[in-house]
Amino acid sequence: MLPIITEEISSEIFTEAFQDIHSWRKNMVQYLKEENPEINSAILEVAKHDENIDLKAVALGAYLSYRLLEIATEQEGIKLDA
Repeated sequence: MLPIITEEISSEIFTEAFQDIHSWRKNMVQYLKEENPEINSAILEVAKHDENIDLKAVALGAYLSYRLLEIATEQEGIKLDA
């Protein structure tokens, strides 16, 4: 089961991301390359299948979702390791 993303978590992450969205997105690329390269590859793979998709917009949404779930998971103390 996925953790609950509260309004507080959303507010925190959106404030962080929207201060400098371009830098935040670039930092998330580097972060995910280290933390979860498979997710990062999947995000980037989306744009290869449709030239009309804005890669930066897709990546931003995916990185925001990942970060929201990551923080919510940490706050709920959910252990995801097998």
